[in-house]
Amino acid sequence: QVRLVESGGGWVQAGGSLRLSCAYSGRPTSNYATGWFRQAPGKAREFVTTISQSDYTDYAASVKGRFTISRDPARNTVYLQMDNLKPEDTAVYYCAAGYYHNRIPGQYEYWGQGTQVTVSS
Repeated sequence: QVRLVESGGGWVQAGGSLRLSCAYSGRPTSNYATGWFRQAPGKAREFVTTISQSDYTDYAASVKGRFTISRDPARNTVYLQMDNLKPEDTAVYYCAAGYYHNRIPGQYEYWGQGTQVTVSS
């Protein structure tokens, strides 16, 4: 079994940057595809980005060119670098681990507890 712990959320002004971390314990990150999802109040959980076991990446159109997902095997951590943040990026961000990289939350087996990101205008 794998456990995921997110960190790095916070408050930032529009145009600023944050880096979220998703620390794995119990299994190496390379065993799984890792996805980042977000959920704003009153909205459904939505796909942000994913990285496969072979480091293939996929991004939602709304974040492409601004967000970057990466993996550090030495730290057993997956990162989400978020640049040029916008108020509409405000949400709770979750990382998730699954066996296939895809955009569907239900296809991921393990989830972290989430971290709040707030972007002010």
